[in-house]
Amino acid sequence: PVMAPVMALVMADAGAPPEAASIHINQVALERLGPKVAVVDVPKGARLEAFRVMAGGKTLFTGPLTPQPAFDDWQAGRDYYRADFSAFDHAGTVALEVDYEGAVLRSAPVMLADHALFNITARDLLHYFKANRHTGEADHHIRIFGSDRFVDVWGGWKDAGGDNGKYLSHLSYANFFNPQQSSLVPWALAKAYEAAPGLFKTAGLEQDLLGEVMWGADYLTRNLDADGYFYMTVFDQWGTPGAERVVTAYTGIDGIYSEDYRAAFREGAGMAIAALARASRLSTQTGVAGERSAATYLADAQKAFAHLQSVGGAYCDDGVENIIDDYTALVAATELYRSTEDPAYLTAARARAGNLIQRQTAGGWFVADAGSRPYYHGADAGLPVIALVDYAGIESDAALAGKAKATVARALDFQLKINASAANPFDYARQLFQTYDSDTKTLEPGLKEGFFLPHANETGYWWQGESARLASLTAAALAGGRLTAPDAEGTFGVPAPLAAFAQSQIDWTLGRNPYDLSMLYGFGIKNPPYAESGGDMEKGGISNGITGAHASREGRGITFAPGPDEENWRWVEQWLPHSTWFLLAVSMMAAGD
Repeated sequence: PVMAPVMALVMADAGAPPEAASIHINQVALERLGPKVAVVDVPKGARLEAFRVMAGGKTLFTGPLTPQPAFDDWQAGRDYYRADFSAFDHAGTVALEVDYEGAVLRSAPVMLADHALFNITARDLLHYFKANRHTGEADHHIRIFGSDRFVDVWGGWKDAGGDNGKYLSHLSYANFFNPQQSSLVPWALAKAYEAAPGLFKTAGLEQDLLGEVMWGADYLTRNLDADGYFYMTVFDQWGTPGAERVVTAYTGIDGIYSEDYRAAFREGAGMAIAALARASRLSTQTGVAGERSAATYLADAQKAFAHLQSVGGAYCDDGVENIIDDYTALVAATELYRSTEDPAYLTAARARAGNLIQRQTAGGWFVADAGSRPYYHGADAGLPVIALVDYAGIESDAALAGKAKATVARALDFQLKINASAANPFDYARQLFQTYDSDTKTLEPGLKEGFFLPHANETGYWWQGESARLASLTAAALAGGRLTAPDAEGTFGVPAPLAAFAQSQIDWTLGRNPYDLSMLYGFGIKNPPYAESGGDMEKGGISNGITGAHASREGRGITFAPGPDEENWRWVEQWLPHSTWFLLAVSMMAAGD
């Protein structure tokens, strides 16, 4: 099923799903013993009964098609059926067939195997990172905006296909949208290795992975100022002609430079500390070193943590820490404790975990601010749960560990409940949110539920496909499920509902979506097209993905790359966090088989 990418969309209007009957399926790989579900989409009124699993012209398995509740959110006049072939446990490449109005609908092929996704995708996912290394010599001597001081911030990775900027995080001026970017990568890759070291070794990928971890850690050490803070952004207004490339922060769609470049925990510093602490351990364990030593990584992580603890919320754009500070600082303190066993870091982790636990409502969702704004996130939605899971692993106080475990269980239960609260044939991860009035600069009253990120939000312009969010939620479901309800006999080591949810988010990215698009470039039968605003497309890179309709303030409806081209980055562009979260998710899936 790994085929050459298709460079054009096979549909008349990229903004609307196709009208014909379709079988939507993961086009790349499914676990032989895992959840295996396709979605059949036909004009309303069609009556379908059964599906067949086919290979080499032979029928290997048959099953009933399960009609789904009426669903008109994305396209009126459609009926949906689910084809569940989880009971089919043979290895090999198969396709599904369905009889429809005297013709045969046939799905894209999909490979079924053990450790399927890891074995098929991990090499090219790692290739994506190496191909996106930033090696421009100019970054050895970059000015800090608002000063005459120059620093060496060479290395790291370009942020996206069309963006040579380097960000620990961006969108800081909006306060609740900070994604974890360059600092997430080495931490997540090291965590992926820890999940499945044997698989990386067997695949001959151990040195490739360790090389990227140390490359990222080396960049973070260069990004640390002598005073103990990290530089948040290296930015040139997205390559605008004449724009100076500087260490800076920026505001809004125009990329206005500012001197708020000192990174708060939520602005990438928390994950940078975590990445350095984890890289230090991994370097010591494996003997693989980067340009800097394991001791340097750890010393820099400790220095930065002490500095950020001393300044409180001073580096936050609004001066107030929020949920993103809590969960990124929790990951940082947890990693430092693992690396040093210094009880001061356990104390810090307990404080942050306590904050995060107190943010959880009775319904299971988290409050992002000091009031009632719900936490929702376009890239890292699973990170609060993962932070608590990792913290529970170092907590020696059984009562405190129990509180973290209960919080994780409630969060996962909420996610499953909100997914089931409305017709949802693709089992796409729904979210709770509030819209934002940019004129009055206030949240609009009332909690809302939906599939996609609301377009009326505090950033004023930023919304895009959510491939990273989906993979982060897969990782959270697996980590959280193994902590709260481990099931040694279950797929991925978790109960069936969590396994199905985890698989569904990956399936969406790999083609089981209304556009039959595999967002993982070079895999599947149809990839997103090139768009100038999206920039370079690398094999192993993942496009932003599908969103709500362009004109919807709440992100209702559905669309993909309707144009004009200067807007198409929202859907087509490959972004660093997508492949990062995806590699971690598939490593965890393989580890739990």
